[in-house]
Amino acid sequence: MSTSTLNESALNEHDAELAKIAQRCIMAALDHSRAHKIILVDDNDQSGNPPTLEVPPQALRLFAEILGKMAQRQPFSLIPQKLLLSTQEAANILNVSRPFVVKQLEANKIEYIRVGRHRRIAFDKLIEYQNSMLREADDALQTLADQAQALDMGY
Repeated sequence: MSTSTLNESALNEHDAELAKIAQRCIMAALDHSRAHKIILVDDNDQSGNPPTLEVPPQALRLFAEILGKMAQRQPFSLIPQKLLLSTQEAANILNVSRPFVVKQLEANKIEYIRVGRHRRIAFDKLIEYQNSMLREADDALQTLADQAQALDMGY
């Protein structure tokens, strides 16, 4: 995606506020009524019969998350779960270097397949790896905090 495309997709203040209001409405509907329908209203529609859109609650939650990111003017991307990623794409998602990802693959820390000479990583396997790394980091941080408490270091 080019920089100009990213700049063009930025919301103005009015659109960001509309996204925030829409997110609140969806979340309120999900919290109270287990709603699975959205009724779209067109102020100019004279038929009195607005179209009804039936959507699974899981999709409504996704819409709400997207609207929340839009309201905060944060960039986001959607990635299909069954997607196979190159080592560079995996590195971009993990925010690490490609050589680091290759080392993790060679150490069998991330499952992958070969397509010809190329390594491909399933998106769900990459997320499993990312979550395990986050858990390990949290555990290490907790261990350090416990040691600091035991040594009365003032933390």
